[in-house]
Amino acid sequence: MGRIQIIAICISVAFLLLIARLIIKGKLREEYAFVWIICTIVLIVFSFWRNGLEVVSGLVGIIAAPNLVFTGAVFAILIYLLHMSIVVSKIQEQNKTLAQEVALLKEKLKNKKE
Repeated sequence: MGRIQIIAICISVAFLLLIARLIIKGKLREEYAFVWIICTIVLIVFSFWRNGLEVVSGLVGIIAAPNLVFTGAVFAILIYLLHMSIVVSKIQEQNKTLAQEVALLKEKLKNKKE
């Protein structure tokens, strides 16, 4: 096992432990941590299996293995951004509804005082 392989494994395991710590402390929700855990497990698998990237890229039909990494990363980022856009849109709508309800309650309180 080469030095870079050992470093990659140690960093990936440390990152996995960091994710677990953030979940336990409540700073990261499980639904968002799922993506990070999957990515870290993939990194750990390819850290142990040195020729795995070439094998997978050959199965997919990509000639150069780094192109598979780049394509996979871009695809994962796009999926994650779409998910975040959906979450933000939902929160924005809830915020708008909440602001309207607060305004109505303020108006009712104002009318009761008069």
